[in-house]
Amino acid sequence: MATEQDTARVDRELMELLNELRVALPGVQVLFAFLLILPFQQGFRAISDQDRAIYTLALLSSATAAAFLIAPSAYHRLNFRRHNKERMLRDGNRLLLAGMVATGVGISCSIYLVTDVVYGSGVALPATAGTIVLYTALWIVLPLLRRRDPDG
Repeated sequence: MATEQDTARVDRELMELLNELRVALPGVQVLFAFLLILPFQQGFRAISDQDRAIYTLALLSSATAAAFLIAPSAYHRLNFRRHNKERMLRDGNRLLLAGMVATGVGISCSIYLVTDVVYGSGVALPATAGTIVLYTALWIVLPLLRRRDPDG
């Protein structure tokens, strides 16, 4: 049986998760909106088949990220007062992490697409690689290092 202290911890952690989603979701929504209007811009038809594939991957990744990042709120609403907050918290955490991965893919593809169109693949490849390294370092490596050694 969960103690009141456990209940308070789960409530706090669930609020933290929902607040983190409030930060992540608007960025994904803006990226997705940008990608939705891109094909209707003059000149889009002139991009290469490779850029079309990268665009499609960016669009699908951003849509997937939005789905993952919105899911915990829908999950919470549909399970409100069902006394399963611990499970909701674990599932919400997994959905948020999956949404971050999909966001990173969508952003990286968008960086490639824009820099390839503006400067060519000679700039697009290193710009995209740099973006992937930066996001991996900040979103994965740093948190995992701090997880192992919180004082380091």
